[in-house]
This record gives sequence, C-alpha cells and structure tokens, in this order.
Amino acid sequence: MEPVYLIILSCIGIGVVVGLLAGLLGIGGGLIIVPALSYLLVHSLELNTDLVMPMAVATSLSTIIFTGSSSAFAHYRLGNLNRYLVLWCGLGIAAGAVSGAQVASNISGHTLKNIFAVLVMLIALQMVLGRSSMSSYRASKPVLTVIGAVTGFVSSLMGIGGGALLVPALVWFQVNVRKAIGCAAVSGLVIALFGTVSFVMAGLNKPDLPPGSVGYVYLPATVGIVASSIITAGIGARMGQKLDTRILKKMLAVLLVLVSIRMIVGIE
Repeated sequence: MEPVYLIILSCIGIGVVVGLLAGLLGIGGGLIIVPALSYLLVHSLELNTDLVMPMAVATSLSTIIFTGSSSAFAHYRLGNLNRYLVLWCGLGIAAGAVSGAQVASNISGHTLKNIFAVLVMLIALQMVLGRSSMSSYRASKPVLTVIGAVTGFVSSLMGIGGGALLVPALVWFQVNVRKAIGCAAVSGLVIALFGTVSFVMAGLNKPDLPPGSVGYVYLPATVGIVASSIITAGIGARMGQKLDTRILKKMLAVLLVLVSIRMIVGIE
C-alpha cells in the first residue's frame, strides 16, 4: 500500500479516538494527534524528527479549525460566549499563537519534541490533581490579555486547542466555568487559525516536505482526522452523559505521561 493511503487510513483511526475523547472529556485532540502523527510520519514517510515535529504540530492545529468551529458555534447557541472575555483573551491569543508557531518552526525538532513531552506531562498532572479553586481577584483587561498570550503561545507550540490551560486560569479569576469553556472554544479556533497560517508561511520554502504538504501542514492527515473526528465527537458527547468521566480522565492522564516518556526516549 502506498504510504499516503496508509497515513490517511491511520489518521481516520486517530480521528475516531480524538473525536471520542473530545466528546467524552472535552479535551483538544492535539495531545493525541501530535505524538501519534509524529510516529506515523517517521515510520511511513521516513522523515527525520526535525521535519516531523513541526509538521505534526501544524497539522494538528489545522484540524482544530474544523472541530473548533463546530464547538464555538455550539457554545454561541448555548449562550456561553462573553464578549468581554472573548475579545481580550482573543487579542492575547492571536499574538501568542503567531509567536508560538514561529518558535516551533525555528527550533530543532528534537528540542520541540522534548518541550512537547514535558508540557504534556504537566497538563496530565493538572488533569489529575487540578482543582477549580478561585482567587479573590477578578480578571482585568491586561490580565485576560496576558492569560490569552501565554495560552496562545503554548498551545501553538504544542498544536493543541488550549482549553486545558485557559479554563482553569479563567475559573481561578472568578469566571463562571461555562463562560470559561465557551471562551476556550472560541480561543481554540483563534489559536488554530493564526497558528496554522504561521506554520504554512514558515514552511512554504522548506525543502524535503512530502507531496500533499502546504507549508508544514500535511493535508492527507488533516483530511483523515477531520473526516472521522467530526462524527465521533457527537458520539463521545452522548457517551459522556452516561459514564463516569473522572475515571476516564485519570486513565487518559496516565496514558499521556507514558506517551511523553516514550517521546523523550525517542520516536524513531
């Protein structure tokens, strides 16, 4: 079988898992897509890590454009979007997302791999140990902009939507959790748009990119993941109404730690 067809089929399978987890636990798919796609590109297309990591991150962000649009529209219909939060977080996120993509495309793939792995471990620990506590302060415009900039930078660097970072930060500043989740949904779309465009621009003249690439975005993988994840996200959401997602979240956190260790050891 041609490598590109194998990648498309594999990415359809990745999309099934990503969609289910997104629906069940409300997490972005990048935590799964980046390590899975990195491994797939190394072994199917025989690319080196310096090329694979920015491709995996960029491709992950490109899929969030589609899934994030659906999520943002759903929260708009539910009345979970606060214009004040979305505007000031969004300004910081746009700047952070562009900066993160530029950094990710200009450091070595091995360094990016290790940064990703360490950050995933921290997110996994937050998933298990984090508590929705609040401070005595409310978020001002500068604070929201800084929170957005940090979220956008880290999320674009990792190829994730940013909800795992943004929601706890906003809740800590006395933002209603539903409004925080709604803001994170729109923010994920902003991160994906600005991050993807930045990765496309950064990779336009890069040699050795495989056919089907637009900059660092590998379109066959994007198509495969989006095609299945859009369907299974709805299934996961319905399953989440019946299952104890707290146990599933802890199991996923353990899996993410193991994946991170494997990435640090080596994906070749």
